[in-house]
Parts: sequence; C-alpha cells; structure tokens
Amino acid sequence: MGLLIFSTNVTLDGCVDHQVGIADDETHAFFTRLMNESGAMLWGRVTYEMMESYWPAVARGEGEAPPRLREWAVKLDAKPKYVVSSQRSDFPWNNSHHIAGDLRTGVQKLKDATPAGVLLGSVTLAAELDRLGLIDEYKFLVHPRIAGHGPTLYESGLPSTRKLELVSAKPLSNGVIAVHYRRSTVKSGSQD
Repeated sequence: MGLLIFSTNVTLDGCVDHQVGIADDETHAFFTRLMNESGAMLWGRVTYEMMESYWPAVARGEGEAPPRLREWAVKLDAKPKYVVSSQRSDFPWNNSHHIAGDLRTGVQKLKDATPAGVLLGSVTLAAELDRLGLIDEYKFLVHPRIAGHGPTLYESGLPSTRKLELVSAKPLSNGVIAVHYRRSTVKSGSQD
C-alpha cells in the first residue's frame, strides 16, 4: 500500500492561493521531485480543471513555455491522474481517471493499488480526506509571505486536532521552507 501525501504551497497566515507564493526554480524542483517520486496524482474537480486548462497544451508543445516547464508538463501528462468529482465524470486529459462513489473506499483502493504513493494536491479535497483519516504525510512549502486573504488551509475545519511528527524541514535560498510531516501514531485525548 502506498502513502497518501498532501502537498501544497502555504503562506505564514495559511493562505493557499496559488498566485501568492514564490514561483521559481527551487519551488518548481520541489514539486517536480514529489511528482517523480509518486505513482499517481489525486485532485478534486476544481484543481483538475485548473491544471487541465494549461498543462496538456504545454505538453503538446503549444504556446510559449520554458524547456523545464515543457518537460514537467510531459511528465505530468504521462502520470496517472485521479479526480474526485460528483459534478463531472468525463476527464479527457491523458491518463485521467474518475473516482466515484464512496470517497473513503475509492481513495483507499487507489492507495492500495499505488505502492509508490499518491500525491494529493487539492486543498478542499485534502480537508475531506483528512476527516476520513486517509492522509499519511504532509509536504508543504511554507512561503515567507502574509497574504492577508484566503482561501486558507483547512478553512472548513476538522473535527479534532491532528498531531504530526516532523520528518524534515529544509530552508530554500528563496526564504521558503520545505516541511515534511507524517501523521503521529500516538493517540491521546482529542488528538487524532
């Protein structure tokens, strides 16, 4: 069984707006490594549609893109992509698959079938999967920014506190800190 790893960019005040963080070679390399190490990507419909609106065209060589982004787009195009959606069932982007029905069952089957792990990149979906206890690890890029606006990480709340164990923290030269946490195996009180 593979791990479900939630990864995103987040500011010091919890903002997860993809336009607020630092987009440079270091942050790109972080997400490229995560994608290369994972066996599949998992998104909600909104994230899928945002990605689908840009990256397939880049992978096909359409439009302007630096070589490193085109290379990333080709890898992403080939990577299995799973989408959770109750509003859409047709996902034509290459190697895209729909997870329908019971969320816990569908995602657990995906984890079981993906020994290299599944990289989760949707904030709203992550909150729901965290409520179900399905996220194993968290790999965030914490940006040295205070956005002062949302959307924010877990803005819809969780039923209880999540206790995490620090695996690593690495500062990047741009001021971003790459943090890696795993779910704690210790249970105490209201912590999960």
